[in-house]
Amino acid sequence: MIRSLLTSLALAVTASAAQPPNIVFIFCDDLTCQAMSCYGDSRKLLETPNMDRIAKEGMRFDRCLVTNSICGPSRAVIQTGKYSHANGFYNNSNSRFDSTQPTFPPVLQKSGYQTAIIGKWHLGSDPVGYDYWHILPGQGAYYNPPMIDNGKQVKHEGYTSDIIGDLTLKWLDGRDKSKPFMLMSQHKAPHREWEPPLRLLGFDKDRVYEEPETLFDSYSGRSKAVSDHDMGIDRTMTDRDVKLVAPGNLTPEQRKQWDEYYEPRNAKYREAAPTGRDLVKWRYQRYMHDYLACVKAVDENVGRVLDYLDKNGLADNTVVILSSDQGFYLGEHGWFDKRWIFEESLRTPLMVRWPGVIKPGSTNGQIVSLIDFASTFLDIAHCENLPNVHGRSLVPLMQGETPADWRKSLYYHYYEYPVPHRVRPHYGVITDRYKLVHYYKPDVDDWELLDREKDPQEVKSFYNDPAYANTVKELKAEILRLQAEVKEDMPPPRFTHGNRPFDGEVNPPMQPKKGKAGGAKKKKAEGN
Repeated sequence: MIRSLLTSLALAVTASAAQPPNIVFIFCDDLTCQAMSCYGDSRKLLETPNMDRIAKEGMRFDRCLVTNSICGPSRAVIQTGKYSHANGFYNNSNSRFDSTQPTFPPVLQKSGYQTAIIGKWHLGSDPVGYDYWHILPGQGAYYNPPMIDNGKQVKHEGYTSDIIGDLTLKWLDGRDKSKPFMLMSQHKAPHREWEPPLRLLGFDKDRVYEEPETLFDSYSGRSKAVSDHDMGIDRTMTDRDVKLVAPGNLTPEQRKQWDEYYEPRNAKYREAAPTGRDLVKWRYQRYMHDYLACVKAVDENVGRVLDYLDKNGLADNTVVILSSDQGFYLGEHGWFDKRWIFEESLRTPLMVRWPGVIKPGSTNGQIVSLIDFASTFLDIAHCENLPNVHGRSLVPLMQGETPADWRKSLYYHYYEYPVPHRVRPHYGVITDRYKLVHYYKPDVDDWELLDREKDPQEVKSFYNDPAYANTVKELKAEILRLQAEVKEDMPPPRFTHGNRPFDGEVNPPMQPKKGKAGGAKKKKAEGN
C-alpha cells in the first residue's frame, strides 16, 4: 500500500514537472524603483512587502531599461519584442497598435496555453491572442471604472486597483485547469493623477517626506531641451493633481470620505497661500502621499495574487513577473512624469520568482529591457521565438548564467512632442557608465554626455569636456551600430499614425474631431 502511494506520488510529481510553467505577469503604470523598498531608495519612501517578497523569493533585476519611456509604446514593445519604429507605435497621442503583426500571445495559445489580460491595455485596438480580456478603455479611471469585458461595455463600482485584483482572482478561479496559463494583470496605478484608494487616505499619518537633492535643479549648463520642459512640480502640476479639485465620478459616499480627508488640509493650504519654493515643497508632500498610497494599494493586490497561488498549490509551477512600463520622477530634477533617457524614467522595476530555477534572493546587474519580455515568455513556455525580434530571452540570466555575447549597451529613442510635456525628441545609447544623447527637434540640435560614475544624479553634461573626446567618438559609433542593428534610419522616416501620415515634426498636435466637443482636451489628458 505504502509503495503504491509513493509510486502514485512520484508519477504526480513527474506529470506536474512535465507541464510547462504558468506565467503571471503583474504590470504597473509609472511604478518607479524609488517607491519600492526592495530597491533601497535612500529616502525610504514606502514599504512594499508583497513586491519585496517576489524579489526575496526570486531575482531582482537592477538595470531593466526601457527603449521609449512612455506608456503605450512600452506596452507595444512587450507584445512584439520590437522597438517603436518597428512595431509602429511611437507615442500615446495618435498611435494605434497594429494587431496583425506577430505578437507572443497567439504563439502561446497555439502551444496550449490559456491566455488572459485584465486591467490597463492602452493600445487603441482590441487585444489579440487572448482567450479572455477585461480591460480599461484608454487610461482608465481610478474610481468606479467603465471597462470592456471581451468587447462588452461594463461598469464597476469601487477602486480600480482592487477591481483588477478581484477580476484577476476570479479568472484564476474559473480558468480551464487542464491547461497552463499566461495571465497579464495590469494596473492603472500609480499613473497620474495619483488618486488614492479612499481606504488609504492618511495612511502615512501626515509624514513629511525627505526631498530629493535635485528638487530645485537649475539645469545650469544643460541643453535647452532639458530646461524648457513642461513637466515640473513648479509649473505643470494642476489643482486636480494636488487634490484641490475632486474627481467628478465619485459616489456621494465616496465624495464624503474624500472631503473628510482633503478639505481640512486644503483649507490650511489656502490660508497659507504658499508661493515659489514653498509652493513646490507643499506640492511635493501632497504628491508623495497620493502617489505612494496608489503604490501601496497595488502592493496589497500583489499580495492577494501571491496568496492565491500559495493556497491553490500553483506557486511551485508558476513564474511570477512584476514590472512597469517605465520609471517615474518623484521630484528628482523638480519633475514628475517620465520620457527622458535619464535614470529615473529610463530604469524600470523587474522582479521574477521561478521556484526551482531562480536562486532566491539573487540580483542581476546586466542591461535588460522590455524588448526582452516577449522572447522570455515564449522561452519559459518552450515555444519558438517571434521572427525578427530585437530582444532576447532572459531565461539564461534567471538561471544564473550570462551569455558571453550579452548586450553591453542599449539604444533609446523618444518621439512624442510637443504635448503633453514639451520633452524634445531624442535618441541615444546607454552603457553601464555613460549615456550619450542627441536632442534633435524642432528647435534644438544638442548633444549631452552623462557620466553616472562621476555624476550619478545626472545634473551635468560632459560632452564638451576634452577629456571625454574619445568616449564621445566611441559612443557615436555605437549609436550608428545600434541603429543599423535595429534598422532605424535617422532622421526618422515618414511614417503613419492611424490614417494620418506626416513628415518632419514627430507627433503633431491633435485636433478635435468634428462633432465631439472637447475631443482635443480629452486626448491630451490621455497622453499624460
